Amino acid sequence: MIRTIRSIQGDSLDSISYRYYGKSVVESLLSANPHLSNDVILPIGTVVVLPTLVQPTQSKQTIQLWS
Repeated sequence: MIRTIRSIQGDSLDSISYRYYGKSVVESLLSANPHLSNDVILPIGTVVVLPTLVQPTQSKQTIQLWS
């Protein structure tokens, strides 16, 4: 599901990234919003698409002491 938000005063892609994802995913935001690549601080009311992030699968690594 695609979610959109409107920027508020002083927003940047980095601040939006931390606010909505809790981590920096600026590359994903830029991929979903290529028209915003030139703006450091977004104008108030700019529509920003928040992409759905795919969580990488983590494999458990087991170590055997005596094999």
